[in-house]
Amino acid sequence: MTDKSPAELDSLDRRLLNELQRDCMQTHQELAERLHASAPTCFRRVRRLVESGVIERRIAIVAPEAVGRIDGHGLTALVEASLDRQSAEALDAFERRVADEASVQQCYRISSGPDFLLVVYVRDMPDYHAFVHRVLSAEANVRNVRTFFSVHRSKFEPRIPV
Repeated sequence: MTDKSPAELDSLDRRLLNELQRDCMQTHQELAERLHASAPTCFRRVRRLVESGVIERRIAIVAPEAVGRIDGHGLTALVEASLDRQSAEALDAFERRVADEASVQQCYRISSGPDFLLVVYVRDMPDYHAFVHRVLSAEANVRNVRTFFSVHRSKFEPRIPV
């Protein structure tokens, strides 16, 4: 969040956030009807939540299974990466490198084990191998990589409880 974050979230803010996480394409009028508030109030509240950084961005979530049925591909890999050097500079450099990769959906710096956990979505196994060579093998500071491939996604929920 930015320095302009609200001091607190009231009940209407929380209800707005829950509704927008459910469907961010709702109009302010639709939000107003669902939340029993006025459209101008919803507009102002949403704008304040965006400007303060509470709402980071609004996106469409694409179903990988649907794309896979259409394009005939899709592979989700959970990748653990350990670095040789864990200085702040080395960790930041690795984060920047993977953040620039379109196939990396999520990157977590973690503790008690590997240094990073990546969620990677690629077209197929050759695309995964290209990713490994381009991003992980080319990085001299990567000591160890361990990958798990998803065989079934039983839950995916990007909602934050508010």
